[in-house]
Amino acid sequence: MLKIKSDKIIIGNELFDGYVYVENGKIVDVTTQNKDDYELVDYTGSYVSAGFIDIHTHGAGGYAFMNSTVEDVVNGCNFHLKHGTTTIVPTVSAGEFETMKKAVINIDKAKNHKDLKGNVLGAHLEGPYLSKNQAGAQCPVFITPPVKECYEGLIKEYGNSVTRWSYAPENDANGEFCKFLTENGVIASAGHTDAKYKDMVVALKNGCNLITHLYSCTSTITRDHGFRSLGVIETAYLEDDIYVEIIADGKHLPPELIKLIIKLKGQDKVILITDSLEIAGTDIKEGVMSGTEFIVEDGVCKLKDRSAFAGSVSTSDKLIKVLTSECGYSVPFAVKMITEIPARLLKVNKGKLESGKDADIVVFDDNINVTSVYVNGVKQY
Repeated sequence: MLKIKSDKIIIGNELFDGYVYVENGKIVDVTTQNKDDYELVDYTGSYVSAGFIDIHTHGAGGYAFMNSTVEDVVNGCNFHLKHGTTTIVPTVSAGEFETMKKAVINIDKAKNHKDLKGNVLGAHLEGPYLSKNQAGAQCPVFITPPVKECYEGLIKEYGNSVTRWSYAPENDANGEFCKFLTENGVIASAGHTDAKYKDMVVALKNGCNLITHLYSCTSTITRDHGFRSLGVIETAYLEDDIYVEIIADGKHLPPELIKLIIKLKGQDKVILITDSLEIAGTDIKEGVMSGTEFIVEDGVCKLKDRSAFAGSVSTSDKLIKVLTSECGYSVPFAVKMITEIPARLLKVNKGKLESGKDADIVVFDDNINVTSVYVNGVKQY
């Protein structure tokens, strides 16, 4: 039985001065009333937020979620927890299908590992059913159209540990793959795609409701003999029901573009993600990942020839800093897009400080430095 006090409790887009009461891993009340019989923890002056939810990350702290051990997955998730991420969807890049399957198995084992401090929902498969023209930092060698016997076998065996799957809708004939995912409780997300609006209409009809890192490897308007076709970006703005995730590190998208996305799409359909690499949070400045040479400079990972970005080196707290200091949003406004909105997409009992929700709680100062983290009411950091 815990009583957390603060004058900066984040409720929606507002700050609340009062107490958060926790019992048996759940929030039982958020009120101004000072009740007895609870252990008081006073965080006056600090922000108290629901735990951050990162639905797209490849690792951190030197630990990768692919081509790694179960312990690596656990350690990577625990590193993210120190930066406020209490719930995580580890991402698996395109590779040999058996390699991707092994990564899913390791993520499945990590979910209930004795050393895991946060919540692992399940894997995010970012491939191999992508567009080679929009491969980005993904290895095009492994990119293929959907292979029915492969994806059906994986979902049949490990469906409870696959949370989402990013794919290119233009390569999904009649939306068969997308329909299979959504019928089996997996979020279908359009990503690394050259899809036109007609392709996206098929995807939407079959349950696709998310765009993977908008503006990063997503198609835009094209012209054929003068006739223009909308791409994924325009579809995201046109269709109200679809969510978009954005790499809000201030590098992949400049602050002005972040503001434009939120203005056009609306806060309630935008999710902040790190899309972080295993080198996030380390001092590593160059090396090789998945056979690709990289350098880290200007706060982002680039291909060695500097022709393109190779990935993010941010953690969740950094995203809040970008949204507040560089985009000018309030802390509660920014926090909502990495708590309440992803929780709504994932349909999990998290993301808000209100009665009945899981007691995943993050405490951080005015500079967005995380000082305490609770998971199911237990202090883990």
